[in-house]
Amino acid sequence: MQDSELKYFKEILESRQQQIVKNISGVNEELMQLSSLELNDEGDHASVDNSSMVESAIVQQQEQELREINVTLGKISAGDYGICEMCEDPIGFQRLKVKPHAIYCIDCREIVEKSS
Repeated sequence: MQDSELKYFKEILESRQQQIVKNISGVNEELMQLSSLELNDEGDHASVDNSSMVESAIVQQQEQELREINVTLGKISAGDYGICEMCEDPIGFQRLKVKPHAIYCIDCREIVEKSS
C-alpha cells in the first residue's frame, strides 16, 4: 500500500476514533443525568430504563469499534495494515474504504460470518 493511501486511512480512522470518544462521553453524561432524575411513576421509570438500555447497547457497540480502530492504528504503525488476518492476502482498497478497520478480505469475512 502506498504512503498516501496509508495516510488517507489513518486520517479516517483517527477522525472516527475522536468521534466515538466524543459520542461515548456524551452518552455517559446523558446516562448520569437520567439516573439523577426524580421519577414520579412507573411509566417514567420504564421510559428511563428503556433509554438506558438502548444507550448502553450503543456504547458497547461503539466501544467495540473503538477497540478495532485502535488495533488497526497499531497495524498502520507496524506496517501490517490492509492484510487479511485469515489468508494474509491484501484487503481490497474498496473494502477498506467502506470499513477502514476491516481485518478480513471479503472472502474470509464471509467464511467467518457463516461459521459464527
